[in-house]
Amino acid sequence: MNGAPYNVLFVCTGNSARSILAESILNHIGKGRFRGYSAGSHPAGRVNPLALEWLNQQMFPVDELRSKSWDEFAAAGAPRMDFVFTVCDKAAGEACPVWPGQPMTAHWGIPDPAAVRGTEREARHAMTDAFRQLSRRISLFVSLPFDKLDAMAITRELRAIGSLDDANASAPNTPPLS
Repeated sequence: MNGAPYNVLFVCTGNSARSILAESILNHIGKGRFRGYSAGSHPAGRVNPLALEWLNQQMFPVDELRSKSWDEFAAAGAPRMDFVFTVCDKAAGEACPVWPGQPMTAHWGIPDPAAVRGTEREARHAMTDAFRQLSRRISLFVSLPFDKLDAMAITRELRAIGSLDDANASAPNTPPLS
């Protein structure tokens, strides 16, 4: 690492919940070594209110969060990405833009908490689960010894993180969204 933070883009379809959560989590726990961004293939145009509520409750950064198109990050003058992670299965199946700099990519599918159609309690539970899964994966990601791994080893690690069975894993100690 040359002193500059690693730029990481989290992509999903709507860019309203999962990728937004991931951006904020990485910017919180990345401690200046990482800079998180998020985008969507078909952005919703607004951030899910429960995602913002959850992040505020956890005292995570929300000021710069907005729903935006992934085209912003493929355009001239956009930050050069070192990593791009899809966090939804639909976006993973779409033809992505060509990312300048050829970043490392991996799929980290997480169920969409914004798609939950049920009670408010069920929606809050889904947001809590998405946050916990993303927190765990991002914590593992930022703890990788990048200076000791070659590109193939990093790619293997990124894919292994994305294939974690989060339902059977111990989650960070975060209270449910109340």
